[in-house]
Amino acid sequence: MMAVARNWRQVHQAEGPFVARREDIPALNRVFSDAFTDRYRRDGMVGVRVPFLNPSIWRYALDDAGSGAMLWRGERGDVAAFNVVHRSGVEGWMGPLAVRPESQGAGIGKAAVRAGIEWLRQGGATVVGLETMPRTMDNIGFYSALGLVPGRLTLTLTLDAAPTDRAAPLLGRLPLRLRDDVVDECRVLLDGLLPGYDFTRELLLTDHLALGDTVLLHRGNAVAGYALCHTAPLVEGRVREELRVLKLVLARDGDLDAMMMLLADYARRTGVRRVAMRVQGGYVTAYERLIAMGARVRWTDLRMTLSGADEVMPTGGIVWSNWEV
Repeated sequence: MMAVARNWRQVHQAEGPFVARREDIPALNRVFSDAFTDRYRRDGMVGVRVPFLNPSIWRYALDDAGSGAMLWRGERGDVAAFNVVHRSGVEGWMGPLAVRPESQGAGIGKAAVRAGIEWLRQGGATVVGLETMPRTMDNIGFYSALGLVPGRLTLTLTLDAAPTDRAAPLLGRLPLRLRDDVVDECRVLLDGLLPGYDFTRELLLTDHLALGDTVLLHRGNAVAGYALCHTAPLVEGRVREELRVLKLVLARDGDLDAMMMLLADYARRTGVRRVAMRVQGGYVTAYERLIAMGARVRWTDLRMTLSGADEVMPTGGIVWSNWEV
């Protein structure tokens, strides 16, 4: 496990970081809901109450982050703030990240972001970033003061579920004797497009926690693309409504149509109404193609990266990496 420097051990009556465990999920959920509800209220959206996240999604986030799942405790031992920090090879990002409303303004949020950046740097991340709401100037200014600079928007698009003649090939349905080889093919494909990136842990965790599956696109006998998807509802107590694409990797731009057909069919077969994907703003051609296919824009987020630790795009192909759980 990675150690974080102790410079942030005590900040204005909050101690940390401590590693967040599964037993902390109820407390994390309360801070998450209270902090984001307060954020919406200050943005003028008074009637919005942010619901709790599905505990299964929290388990995925904490297991994915490992020692990067950090929390800070107040004087009574309750959770004052948290920053769940993820690293997939050289790609690092932070989220979810929240400070409970009564603890804001005391420097805890700055300490949490700095600790996350340091953890990623120690782990060898060359990309360090997060996503925030583009209309929230306070957030943008806060992160900018810590060295993060605004980049392009990430656009959440949805495409209706639709059947095809044959079911999409799924990683989770392969015989165990073949699964490790295919996961390795996925790793090699991604590394060839963006050297140092590695989504292997996310693929295995999704399968282990039964949150969804990985849709495979083949060219001949080789893996030419894959999409890591979650079908588990994001919100606690909700029914499944959409298939959420967390990672999408294609060897060629022209494979997008074929992958979207597989995803739309997989959504239909799992009983959800649509596919939701988060398209990074640099992929203009892919965005235009999705709009032409009937996809609708549902949400926008602002991608911010640490100065000098910016994202890169592959010279060919597509790599979409969701910086939210």
